[in-house]
Amino acid sequence: MSRPGGRGLGATRGVSYSTSPLLASKTPPWRSRFLVGLVGFAFAGLLGRAVYVQVLHNDFFQKQGEARYAHTLDLPASRGRITDRGGQVLAASVAVPSIWAIPKEVDADPAKRAELAKALGLSDRELAAKLNPESRFVWLKRLADDQTASRVKAVGIKGVFQDREYRRRYPEGEAAAHVVGFTGAEDKGQEGIELAFQKELQGRDGSRSVVRDRLGRVVEDIGEMTPAVNGHDVDLSIDSKVQFFAYQRIRDAVAENKAKAGSVVVLDAQTGEVLALANYPSYDPANRQNLSGEQLRNRALTDVFEPGSTMKPFIAGLAMETGRVTPDTLVDTGNGRYAFQGAVITDTHAHGLIPVREVIKFSSNIGATKLAMQMQPREMHEMFTAIGLGQRPQISFPGAVTGKLRPWKSWRPIEQATMSYGYGLSASLLQLARAYTVFARDGEIIPVSILRQPHDHPVPGIRVFSPKVTEEVRQMLQAAAGPGGTAPQAQVPGYSVGGKSGTAHKQEGKGYAGHKYRSWFVGISPISKPRIVVAVMVDEPTAGAYYGGVVAGPVFSQVTAQTLRLLGVPPDLDVKTQIVANQNAKSVEESF
Repeated sequence: MSRPGGRGLGATRGVSYSTSPLLASKTPPWRSRFLVGLVGFAFAGLLGRAVYVQVLHNDFFQKQGEARYAHTLDLPASRGRITDRGGQVLAASVAVPSIWAIPKEVDADPAKRAELAKALGLSDRELAAKLNPESRFVWLKRLADDQTASRVKAVGIKGVFQDREYRRRYPEGEAAAHVVGFTGAEDKGQEGIELAFQKELQGRDGSRSVVRDRLGRVVEDIGEMTPAVNGHDVDLSIDSKVQFFAYQRIRDAVAENKAKAGSVVVLDAQTGEVLALANYPSYDPANRQNLSGEQLRNRALTDVFEPGSTMKPFIAGLAMETGRVTPDTLVDTGNGRYAFQGAVITDTHAHGLIPVREVIKFSSNIGATKLAMQMQPREMHEMFTAIGLGQRPQISFPGAVTGKLRPWKSWRPIEQATMSYGYGLSASLLQLARAYTVFARDGEIIPVSILRQPHDHPVPGIRVFSPKVTEEVRQMLQAAAGPGGTAPQAQVPGYSVGGKSGTAHKQEGKGYAGHKYRSWFVGISPISKPRIVVAVMVDEPTAGAYYGGVVAGPVFSQVTAQTLRLLGVPPDLDVKTQIVANQNAKSVEESF
């Protein structure tokens, strides 16, 4: 008996698929071969591409990959500090943000770019020029301030990144600008000590190879890191307190005398160290926009001038050293006019017959001429050379000049005469200050240094005059800076001083300007045991006074007083007695 539906089930199970018309149709052989060929060709192409990329041009594609993700980060070295003799920082590097971009990755949204330009302080056009799509890297703002960096970060634009670089800070500003100098955008020295000691200060940058992701984040270090080597510190002989005070005083003197410019040099007479070197006009090393050459000039080293009456003590010293005169030898200066070699040499006043010591006290041109003409030109030339004239100062500083000193064989008698009172030769203020170390060091001239010396002991010098002659000249210098001399305004309460004022017409073309002067004073203190040499120059005073004792003498007094106190030098005079002696002191107008 059959079950219901059994036939249908048996029929289904009995179907033979092999007899299906679809499966029974034959596939053409070329079709299968074509498909197999396509697959094989694809694999061959992939294999060829792999060989091309991995074997034949591996270096090229490796570099392309690295260019997109691998970066070499500079590890900037910190530039060495510049410090004064007490460790006070005059120049130092601080880390500040620098903003850069990969132009191709920067968000193209105009609104975002406008925000970025505003944050950077750029115009839309300036930003567009920087973001040239052809560039792979561009600085948007180097050495930016923290406020700018914060504004850029707040914009949050893709493709813009920040790193830290170093910027120089100059705490003493204008006061020490001509000593310290400054660096450029690449942190290279441009002026002053920054330039002179570029090699020592700069250090050596390091590097770090990294992989960055698309957001600029470092995700991996690759290769070895080369560490940065920081620059060495440079310790100067400058005393920042003396420097600041000297700068203030010369700035004030230029203003009071309506002058064009001024300079001050302070030397330690025992070690030859430069304690101060100040010029006015000056500038702020951290803000150098619209600077002029007048501001940049380090006049104390680069400007030369005829030293005028400051040469007279050296002529008197040479005359005494060679035994031709003594301090009491009388010199006839006549009525103040002396006809010589077709020219007339004049004194401001008629002094008549005076001893050599008063030739210096009254600054007599005629007296200096008569002393000089007792000597051979060669003797004077050798003495001038011995005190450093006509030679570049051996100081580690750019721009120091040689001045002018012609060979003695070419001197005419009238030229030998004028050189005795400082015309016909030239020197810088630094050269003049160094020359006066002869009188501070018992006849020895010493080298000068802008670098801190390891000890405070006296350095060896080269003998020019004997100690006896030097002591006699010091007494003359003390008289010249005292009552009845040419510069009583140079007196310092509590300290004995000695020095020589100088005044000279400025050269203009081939002659001299009738109403343009340079005024200066060079002196030492204390006279009993000299510790410092101070030289002051004021260029073109126009307020009425122009004699060196009146214009430069007060600056010498103020700077000397402050410096001696800072150095802890004990006073060697009774102040009350000194005040009484100077109450009615009047200066004598010097001859120049």
